[in-house]
Amino acid sequence: MGVVANTTACGGLNGARRPLHLTVPQYACLELLGQRPGLSNAEQARGVFVTRQSMNLVLRGLEERGLVTRPATATHGRDLPTELTTAGRDHLVAASTAINAVQTTMCTGLTTAQQHVLLETLATCITNLGNDSGTATR
Repeated sequence: MGVVANTTACGGLNGARRPLHLTVPQYACLELLGQRPGLSNAEQARGVFVTRQSMNLVLRGLEERGLVTRPATATHGRDLPTELTTAGRDHLVAASTAINAVQTTMCTGLTTAQQHVLLETLATCITNLGNDSGTATR
């Protein structure tokens, strides 16, 4: 994606998240926990493409705001499974609604086939970013 397109897309998404006071990693973390509750810090870091240390800061901030909860001590090993609170689920719904509106606007004028190709292409890009071997998926 070119710099102008990337800046424009990010601007729209930032505008959608701004009223909820969520950063990109915070929103991604809420979204991931909404889909897969109970993930460990390391699992969330991999899913959001940040370091474990960065994820710990993200989780601490969300926990201080009452959006997620983690046990004080680990029951197995060092993992502290994280869950969304009711406020966290409400925040996720509001953020997802706002971001879906931006995505709808971004896809205005694209045919269903073009939207399908776009989603497939983005899925490949995401897979490539998460590919530890450094080889791209074709």
